[in-house]
Amino acid sequence: MFRQISPHTLIVFLLLSATLAGAKWSEPRVPEFLAQPLDTIPWNIAGFSGLANAPLSEGILGKLRADSYLARTYRKDEMPVDLFIAFYARQRAGESMHSPKHCLPGAGWEIWNYGNTEIPVNGRAVTINEYSIDHAGDRRVVLYWYQSKTRIVASEYLGKLLLARDALLQNATAGSIVRIIVPDRPGALPQARNFATELVPYIEHCFGS
Repeated sequence: MFRQISPHTLIVFLLLSATLAGAKWSEPRVPEFLAQPLDTIPWNIAGFSGLANAPLSEGILGKLRADSYLARTYRKDEMPVDLFIAFYARQRAGESMHSPKHCLPGAGWEIWNYGNTEIPVNGRAVTINEYSIDHAGDRRVVLYWYQSKTRIVASEYLGKLLLARDALLQNATAGSIVRIIVPDRPGALPQARNFATELVPYIEHCFGS
């Protein structure tokens, strides 16, 4: 029968584990590149037709530090859907994904409602973030999530924990952030959810899933 572990021994074990994890995390990550580039995502999704957005400025690209990105505005009748995807082949300190929770307020948007929603994807329910934002009376709804080859995560905190696990066990941290923005008006949110439902498998295809 094992003796009860003393608090001192447990603390030493946790400190050693944290040190090992930190050392492992600081090692160079193995980049994992996409099986298909993001621009192979179709121009027609859920009845919406896409147009390429203007390229991001060098200043924004410098802050984003993504290995590749996709920026398009899809439109059906008078309903626009702004799509942005940033992909990181590996994530390191200072190069991880930027959360809209921090970027939107920095760009002058007020997030007045934090929440999440579920969308159906290939017979399963997937949880994603759903935020309501406002800037000088311009109200919009944001859907976003973190997607990798093996999972979709809404929570930044859970995402960081799983990322640390991947770094320790697989030495790989590739992933993407996906963001959809629509006007906050009647009928927009169901269409945004439908758009997200159809979009997810295309991103999975880019990852080679």
